[in-house]
Amino acid sequence: MNSKKTLLILAGGLGSRYKGLKQVDGILDNGSPILEYSIYDALNAGFGKIVIIVNRLIPHSYIERLNTISEIKKFELHWVYQKMESFLPQNSDCSQRQKPWGTGHAVLCAKNTVQEPFVMINADDFYGKEAYQLAAKEIDLHISESQFGMAAYPVKSTLSGNGNVARGICTMDAEGFLIKIEEQTSIREEGNLILYTENGTDIKIASNALVSMNFFIFHPSVFDALELYFNGFIQSGPEPLLEFYIPSAVQRMIDEKKAKVLVKPSPSQWMGVTYAEDKTNIKNFLKSEMEKNRYPEDLWN
Repeated sequence: MNSKKTLLILAGGLGSRYKGLKQVDGILDNGSPILEYSIYDALNAGFGKIVIIVNRLIPHSYIERLNTISEIKKFELHWVYQKMESFLPQNSDCSQRQKPWGTGHAVLCAKNTVQEPFVMINADDFYGKEAYQLAAKEIDLHISESQFGMAAYPVKSTLSGNGNVARGICTMDAEGFLIKIEEQTSIREEGNLILYTENGTDIKIASNALVSMNFFIFHPSVFDALELYFNGFIQSGPEPLLEFYIPSAVQRMIDEKKAKVLVKPSPSQWMGVTYAEDKTNIKNFLKSEMEKNRYPEDLWN
């Protein structure tokens, strides 16, 4: 059994569609953003170390808030800044870059802070307590240099009524190991159908098709592969808006037979905030969870 488990939270995005820093935007009157619900669930599932990847816009007042909570609740907390120059190959010039390098680079920035198996999540996604319980068991039983894991969700439960969403559609083999993640950026519901558009053609997706919501369960060996791939990405001279994504890196590891990824359907309800208008849905959802006594009104009191 692996006694030390880490939760790595990606909170460095700029939230352009949300029009604000949604990573630290409080949802209810208790002031807790979604990432604190993730921390709460992970701690209760046996995780003891929290690492948060942030950008330079993170308010110092929020850092102080969470530092105080970690001292009171006695969990290990680390802040890691996703700096443009971090892990860049020598003689690389990033002076013209306007946005972060992407989720793959964000995870790589934690290389010197994380030496144990870890779960990687998005700060603005609510994954549900059962997902962390599932991940804790996977870490204890299966996670190794050659096997990672993922909690995936039915696509229908991940849609927004306020616009298209981007999701990684998963294809697995008979044993549940990931074969391919196909990123689609135009997924939406039209009537009784779930569709995405590719090359001008609308394609239907089954409502129970599993999609990646960036809930990966990694062994720390992933960092060496990420660094290698990121170096190649930079040396290829990417366009100014092109990003280095974690699903693409995972896909390459699968293709190169460096690791297998066991996909587990999550037993939890996923909720997220892509657009500002989505906030009402997550607020009502969390209120209903409190009414079921699944969360206290104040997470930390």
